[in-house]
Amino acid sequence: MQKKADPWKDYWWIVPRYERWIESLEIPIHRTYYVEDLRTIEVGPWEDRECNAAVVILEGNKDFMETRITEIPPAGKVRATKFAMDDIIYVLSGYGMTTVWAGEGGKKRTFEWQPHSLFFIPRNYTYQLSNAQGHEPARLLHYNYLPMAMSIIPEPEYFFENPALEPTTDIMGGEEHDLYSEAKWVQGARTRRSGGWVASFFPDLMSFDKVHSNEHLGALPNLSYCLPNITSLKIGGRVLPSGTYKPAHYHGAGAVIVIPGGEGFSLMWPVFDDSAEKMVVPWHEGSMFGPPNLWYHQHMNTGPTDTRYITLHPARHIEPSYSGSGIPFTREDPWVRQRFEAELAKRGVKNQMPPELYTDPDFKWGPPRAD
Repeated sequence: MQKKADPWKDYWWIVPRYERWIESLEIPIHRTYYVEDLRTIEVGPWEDRECNAAVVILEGNKDFMETRITEIPPAGKVRATKFAMDDIIYVLSGYGMTTVWAGEGGKKRTFEWQPHSLFFIPRNYTYQLSNAQGHEPARLLHYNYLPMAMSIIPEPEYFFENPALEPTTDIMGGEEHDLYSEAKWVQGARTRRSGGWVASFFPDLMSFDKVHSNEHLGALPNLSYCLPNITSLKIGGRVLPSGTYKPAHYHGAGAVIVIPGGEGFSLMWPVFDDSAEKMVVPWHEGSMFGPPNLWYHQHMNTGPTDTRYITLHPARHIEPSYSGSGIPFTREDPWVRQRFEAELAKRGVKNQMPPELYTDPDFKWGPPRAD
């Protein structure tokens, strides 16, 4: 690949260090509000890692959270990497293996993954990704807070293969404790009043059947995923039945929504701009989008089956804003319902939204809470 000219050569002090680092990798950089299919987006060679890769800079994550794609060649391996921060990895396509260990002499743990798997690599651990198939590549999505960290420590070498950084303890544990064992329900894992399914590896988010329903979350199923021993990142999930949608809500920057399966669309628009046109984000398996800071957004399932989506968040104490109250259906812009019904009609899908939602503010239906 021909080396790109540096347009910021004479203005380096105003360019975030993360931006300068990814430009130096000479891999594709996609700047957008959403990606309709991460499985087909352009990637390019990353020679140092012996794989293909791309960076997606979502408008809602700019200078804050990283969303990066790794593509492993058929029967190939990514060079073993030690990374100085927590990393969530979601499998977009392909089958393979991950080996994780806590430095030289540390116990190694290998597990297999497939499409819709999600796993967590603890900071300062070494890991290697391998493609188990010899006829097609595998693609994975990484989510971490590298852009924010580089704004504080601007040297990229600090975060990769740093010999001075080692895990404080080997949290892989012994035979009685496997960091990548089956998810366990822990009461109070998410908040004082709700529990969660705690694991560092979810083999298949589409077939995960341990849904849980808390009264304060509404009647529809909630996928209460939780990561252990991690305070910087969090994950969540929702099941959205066919022909239904959520009320509009907002929160701070950094959140990423990934679609493991289903069909529908979301709307996004600024909270403090009543004249702003609503952005329509179509989605299906492999889609990703990130609402910018203080933007309303709501998710609509127009497909014939239930859909699932997962949310990747920075932890609440480092999220740059806060969650806000949503727009109740009784105060919703009529255009929203009209657009939803039009999309359902195109597909011959029945509208499951009770009409009382739009007229009675006290009607109890139980839609899921804001992500």
